[in-house]
Amino acid sequence: MNRLASFWAVLIVLAFSTAGQAWQARLITERVYSAGQAARGQEIYKAQCTECHGNVMQGDSGPPLAGDAFLGKWSGRPAVDLVDKIQKTMPFTLPGSLSRQQSIDLTAYILQAGKFPAGSSDLTDSALSQIVFPSAPAKPASVPSGGATASLGAPEGNLAEVMRAIAFPNANIIFNTQLKDPGAQAKKELAKSPFDYVEWGSTVYPGWLAVDQAAVALVESAPLLLTPGRRCQNGRPVPNDRADWKQYVNDLISVGKLAHEKSKARNYDDFIEISEKLNDACANCHKVYRDKGGTEGSGAQRCQVEAK
Repeated sequence: MNRLASFWAVLIVLAFSTAGQAWQARLITERVYSAGQAARGQEIYKAQCTECHGNVMQGDSGPPLAGDAFLGKWSGRPAVDLVDKIQKTMPFTLPGSLSRQQSIDLTAYILQAGKFPAGSSDLTDSALSQIVFPSAPAKPASVPSGGATASLGAPEGNLAEVMRAIAFPNANIIFNTQLKDPGAQAKKELAKSPFDYVEWGSTVYPGWLAVDQAAVALVESAPLLLTPGRRCQNGRPVPNDRADWKQYVNDLISVGKLAHEKSKARNYDDFIEISEKLNDACANCHKVYRDKGGTEGSGAQRCQVEAK
C-alpha cells in the first residue's frame, strides 16, 4: 500500500512539474530581450551577416531574417532552435565561429528588426527553450497548372539545397560517362578500417547501376522544383508559376528519361550526346535564374527575372 501511495505521489509531482513548465512558455512578443543586447547583436550582424542577409535583413544570397517568410519558417518553434542554427551554421563561410552569447545577441537583434518590443532584461541561454515564435496561420497549398506534377508536401529545403542534394551529384554521375565507360569500371574494393558508410555505399551499385539510378533520380526529383511554397536560397519564391520555369523542369525530366532508356540498354556511345543535352537543360535554366550577379551566381539575383 505504501508503494502504491508513493507511485501516485510521484505521478502527481510529475504532472504539476509538467504543467509548470507549460505555463513558463513565452512568446517573443513578450519583451524577451533588451535594447542593449540588440545593439550588441547589431554590431555582430554588421560584421558577419550583411553580406548574405542584406543591410536590413531583406535577404541577399542568404534568406531574409525578417518578414512573413522568416516568421513562417520559424512558426511555433522555440527561440533556442534559431540560436542553435546561428551558432552551428553561421556565418556561411565560417560556421561555428560565433560564440553562444554572440548567437543569442544576434537573435535579440533579429527580434528587434522584426518589430518585436524590447524589455528590461537580456535574452538568456537558460530561457531560450521556453520562448517561442508565434504560430503563423497555415496557407493551403496550390497545384501549379500545367507542366510537371508537384508534390503538395511542405518543402523542407530551399531550391539550392534540393539542387545540391539531388540534381548536382546525380547529374555528375551522368556527366562522368564522358570520361569513364560504366561497363568497364573495375569493382571497387570494400573499405577496410575504420568503416566508412559513404565509401561502402559507392561499392554497392557500381557502373551502369549508378547511371540507371542517377537518371531515375533526375526524373523523379525534377517535379520537386515546382513544389508550392519553396523558396530560393535568397528567400525569393521559386518562380514555379512562369512558363519558362516549367519548361526547364520538363526539359530536365525529358533528358533524364532519355538517359534512363539508354542506360538500361547499356548504350555507352549515346552518352556523349546525352551529357550534352543534360548540360544544355541545366545551363539554359541557370543563365536565366541562377547566374545573374556573378560567376556561378552571387545569389543576390537568383530567381529574379527582368520585367517584361
